[in-house]
Amino acid sequence: MSTGEVLFDHSGEDYRSRWHDIQAEFVDHPRQAVEEADGLVSEVMQELSKVFTDERRKLEAQWGTGEDADTEDLRVALTRYRSFFERLLAV
Repeated sequence: MSTGEVLFDHSGEDYRSRWHDIQAEFVDHPRQAVEEADGLVSEVMQELSKVFTDERRKLEAQWGTGEDADTEDLRVALTRYRSFFERLLAV
């Protein structure tokens, strides 16, 4: 996953739209809005966890081929880890 790739299967706009709907619902149905907000946040966290777990697995597979990985392969792996790390901190 490069820096420009999408982190979610859903677009950020889809999540924002759903959040907006939840906020609008609060006026008439506050409890339901809070329950839906909890569900949406949980969904986003689960998706993020899946994305980052998959990415980490790919990175490990790249460099984890044993002692015969050459310096260039390790350089590329470190570069991808740096990108991955920066995205983690940005979330």
